[in-house]
Amino acid sequence: MGCAVVRNRMKRRLREALRPRLAQLGGGWEIVLNARSRILLASFAEIEREVEKLFLKCTG
Repeated sequence: MGCAVVRNRMKRRLREALRPRLAQLGGGWEIVLNARSRILLASFAEIEREVEKLFLKCTG
């Protein structure tokens, strides 16, 4: 697999984990996340848990 395929897969997984939580923040936020290659080995539930932790830090 090429590098672009791997990068796009990482972005898609992270984007899907973020999508339901964006409404929690409301407007005025710019979010930049730097995904590591470990995201490809993690289950989707693990990714969602980590995203939830980040959002709790931002909103709480």
